[in-house]
Amino acid sequence: MSADDQIFAARRRAQGYALVVAFVFLIIGVLGFVPGLTSNYSTILRAGTDSHAYLLGFFQVSLVHNAVHLAFGVAGVFAARRLLWSRAYLAGGGSLYLGLAVYGMLIDHHSAANILPVNNADNWLHVTLGVVMLLLAVDPRGGQRPLLPGKRPPRSRWHRVRRPREP
Repeated sequence: MSADDQIFAARRRAQGYALVVAFVFLIIGVLGFVPGLTSNYSTILRAGTDSHAYLLGFFQVSLVHNAVHLAFGVAGVFAARRLLWSRAYLAGGGSLYLGLAVYGMLIDHHSAANILPVNNADNWLHVTLGVVMLLLAVDPRGGQRPLLPGKRPPRSRWHRVRRPREP
C-alpha cells in the first residue's frame, strides 16, 4: 500500500463523505459551463430568470448559479481536511440546500425574486441534496470507520502507549 493509500484509508467516513459531495458540486459547476451539456448556452446570463440555459436540459443555470456550485465544492474540499469541518459542511450545506428548495418552491419562478434561476427540477434536486447531506452528517459511523479498508488509526493516544506502573 502506498503512502497516499494509507493516508486516504485513515480518513474517517465523514471526511470521505464531504470530499465526495465536494467533487460532485465541482463537477456540476464545471458542467454548467460546457456548451454541449448545457442547452441554450448562448442565452446564459449572470443571474435571474432570463437565463434560458439548462444543464442536461432540465436544470436552469446561470453564471452565478455555476459559480456557487464551484465555490461550494472548493469549500467542501477544504472542509474534508478535518472531521469537525466535514460534519459542519455536510450539516450546514444540507440545511442550506433544503432552505434553497423551500425558497424555490415559494417564489414565482418568473419574478425578480428568482435571483438564482431555479425551476421545479432544481427544487427537487435541492431537496435530494439537502436530505442526503444531512443524513451523511449525522451518520453515527461517520467518525469511527475509515472510508476504505485498511489499518485503523488508534482511538486515542492512551491506547498506543503503555505506561509502567509505579511501585
